[in-house]
Amino acid sequence: MSRTVTVGLDGTRESLAAAEWAAREARLRGLALRMVQVWEAVPLMQAPFLGRETRQRWDEPSERIPFETAQALRRRHPGLDITWRQLTGRPAEVLPEAAEESELLVLGSRGLGGLGGFLLGSVGQSVVARAERPVVFVRAPEGDEEGALPETDGPVVLGLDANAPDDALTAFAFDAAARRETALRVVHSWNLPPYFAYGLPPDPELNAQLADGEARTLAEALRPWRQKYPALDVIEEARPGKAVDQLVDASRRASLVVVGRRIRRATPFGGRIGSVAHAVLHHAAAPVAVIPHQ
Repeated sequence: MSRTVTVGLDGTRESLAAAEWAAREARLRGLALRMVQVWEAVPLMQAPFLGRETRQRWDEPSERIPFETAQALRRRHPGLDITWRQLTGRPAEVLPEAAEESELLVLGSRGLGGLGGFLLGSVGQSVVARAERPVVFVRAPEGDEEGALPETDGPVVLGLDANAPDDALTAFAFDAAARRETALRVVHSWNLPPYFAYGLPPDPELNAQLADGEARTLAEALRPWRQKYPALDVIEEARPGKAVDQLVDASRRASLVVVGRRIRRATPFGGRIGSVAHAVLHHAAAPVAVIPHQ
């Protein structure tokens, strides 16, 4: 595996923002940045129905976009090793293959304006469902300056099932927070007691017992990681309710949200994102890293 951060580039504002985020990440990790532009030949039957700009983008690959993007990134990040490649094929198939050669893949995603979150297209959904390396989605900021991203020192937020923690997911989040020299906020959600669904009176004693047990489970899951990163400020949150709601709320103050995706190679329908990761990708206000794990 090549030690690079790879970013998918197509010239849109979203991909240029992703390239800037990827350049910063590459510097944090001390890695090279590789930009990948995937050219897909326009299907003949679709050509008459496409707009002129789309046809021009599909007619032939252009070196202008990666060349100009690389030049701009070198000015903003002097000393960063930046390379670019043009590949041919379907982006949904080529990008997961490019991810396998990298430490992580970064993609741009259209923002939902005032609603926050992402508009995750079919290519993005396919890539994140198939890639077996971490995939980070970055949306373009508000405004007209291409490639500009606001600096943020917010915490890294990790969505963790403390009852079935995965080392790959936890390691990525702890490493990301340590490199950014920021806090790590770990969110563990648990289901409310059955009486809540039936409108029965709450049982404060039972609630307290459940909350205490879930908090201890989370603390035990994080204990070896706290020992490995003793200087890191780790904020543990074990709360009842939906994980998606809590992660989306936490994303508004975060520099990065980290969620997991379980790899299911045996499924006849191909890869799946998972309901929590899928919802977080659509509604989070911060960049989202999806970590595949067993």
